Amino acid sequence: MASEKRDPLNWRQTWELLDSAERLNRTFFLRRGATAQPVWEPAVDVFESERAIWIVVALPGVDPARIELTFDGRALVVGGERSRPSDCAHLAVRRLEIPHGRFERRIELPPGTYSLDSKDVRDGCLVVQLTRT
Repeated sequence: MASEKRDPLNWRQTWELLDSAERLNRTFFLRRGATAQPVWEPAVDVFESERAIWIVVALPGVDPARIELTFDGRALVVGGERSRPSDCAHLAVRRLEIPHGRFERRIELPPGTYSLDSKDVRDGCLVVQLTRT
């Protein structure tokens, strides 16, 4: 019985498609927020010192005026909306990898009480500094 040779290119394409589908699932259809609308979750980095926590949230193309910060128990909730560029509204979509629409990210904080020390949008990222009080 002759064994069939598999084309490695097809397997590579299969893995790329699966990876792409997983990435789309995580960014576009991950869950529903407090408003029951589908939301995407931006990536975050969290840094900590003895007195403060810095949170960097990747929000490319998000208008700073559309970013909301709230405390919910032991979490900081970053929410808002990213709109598609108005110049592209009438164009056909050929590829859509940067998520748009409602976003929400819940970031659990270590035990303690915090106050918002600063927030700034730089290089497509929201940078938040929380101070332990």
